[in-house]
Amino acid sequence: MKLVIAIVQPSRLEAVKEALTEVEVFRLTVMDCQGFGRQKGQTEVYRGHEFTVNLLRKVQLQIAVNEDFVEPTIDAIVKGARSSDKGEIGDGKIFVVPMDDCIRIRTGERGPEAI
Repeated sequence: MKLVIAIVQPSRLEAVKEALTEVEVFRLTVMDCQGFGRQKGQTEVYRGHEFTVNLLRKVQLQIAVNEDFVEPTIDAIVKGARSSDKGEIGDGKIFVVPMDDCIRIRTGERGPEAI
């Protein structure tokens, strides 16, 4: 079992969800978040004064998957999150971390069956 954490642009969320549905990944958690990487924020003008916005709005998806679904999930996120064929700075990141256990609260099931 793995936990796939993806950080993508909010405008690409619907495309990512559609791509995940195509590979039969239906369960995910979505959270608003802020951060910056190579973009290093943006410079904006407000009432004639220039200031830098260091943190950019992003969306974080958390998806628990069994081993068979790890690569299809990653491929679907990349397909949905890229802003162009080659991709651009700010398209996001995907982290894959091992998951020791999963427990379905309703039934008490554990492990891959609980996902």
